[in-house]
Amino acid sequence: MTKNVLNKLGFLGAVFVVAVGFPLIFASRAFAQLPAPAAPAAGSPAPTAEVERVVVTGSNIPTAEETGPNPVDTYRPQDIEKLGIRSSTDLQEFIPQEAGGTVNLNMGNGGDGTVQFNLRGLLPKETLVLIDGKRVAFGSLNGAGTFAGPDINLIPFSMIDHVDILKDGASAVYGSDAIAGVVNFFLLHKFRGLEIGGTYGNTDLGASNDMGEWEAWLKAGTGDDKTDIVVIADFFERTGGLFSRDRDISSNGDFIRFGGLDNRSGNHPGHYGGFVGRRLVPSLFFSANTPPPHSAPNVVTSPFYVPATSSKLNNGQGFFNGTFGGLDGNYAAYNFASVTPNLPPGDRQVYYGSFTRDLCDKYLTVFADFK
Repeated sequence: MTKNVLNKLGFLGAVFVVAVGFPLIFASRAFAQLPAPAAPAAGSPAPTAEVERVVVTGSNIPTAEETGPNPVDTYRPQDIEKLGIRSSTDLQEFIPQEAGGTVNLNMGNGGDGTVQFNLRGLLPKETLVLIDGKRVAFGSLNGAGTFAGPDINLIPFSMIDHVDILKDGASAVYGSDAIAGVVNFFLLHKFRGLEIGGTYGNTDLGASNDMGEWEAWLKAGTGDDKTDIVVIADFFERTGGLFSRDRDISSNGDFIRFGGLDNRSGNHPGHYGGFVGRRLVPSLFFSANTPPPHSAPNVVTSPFYVPATSSKLNNGQGFFNGTFGGLDGNYAAYNFASVTPNLPPGDRQVYYGSFTRDLCDKYLTVFADFK
């Protein structure tokens, strides 16, 4: 009897502890948390959880499907032909992303025979140029290396399948050399048959000399369902070039006749200093009686030198007396325009071969390129 009473008291004690303890636990939790949100009204949709969007840059991270790719312009051979583009210089001058100083075959001062892309006017070295998705070597350093980039003049259009131009910066994907964008040349790897083509143009305006520009190529390809072989030979030449002396408006650096300034140079044999310096007496120029060394203590006291501006002050026409090897009749200034090109001459020969072979039911591909 006593045992049963104790058991009942133990049971009642447990019930008392549970009844008192649970409210205390709930109360402590209530003080440690925010008030619970109000329950949604009947029939209203259940609330959805919102997650803060985190954007990570600096790595090539796959994006979600709803995030579109970067904008890309694609030029195929038929597009290039419709646009009237016949050379890499034409393509460089046409694309709207090209801006600022650049290097191409139309540069008479500072050109080196290369054609380099310069997207957004930054520098050619900030534009990544790829061939079939692979980086290529730079074409030149152009002096101090200010302009340095791959030479796209070595990629004739007869070799190109299509060109992709990424119009936005892609340094996060490709590295710092793609700050201005990416230009990807995809070459031909599949061709059947034989193609012989060529173009010719001429600048004959009936004014002076003319300058021809021609290009010829031979393209051949063969193969089957597993093998593709393509060979291309391309030849380009700009014959003679077009010089400043070939057009009257640019034939002389003295523009006084047009209301301008005399921009000719004072750097020529027999001349010391600029227009404010001194020059050899004209009667002694190209003469066997050229003064011997140390004929006078200095050029100021020498009887064989006169102020370079002496005749210029007496000639309001700026010495426009004809040219003799680039020098005017008084040998006071050098007409650099007699030797500078507006469109320099040039030539290029390119050979290309491509071999592709599928093995093991196209699970393995062997390929080789020759340029």
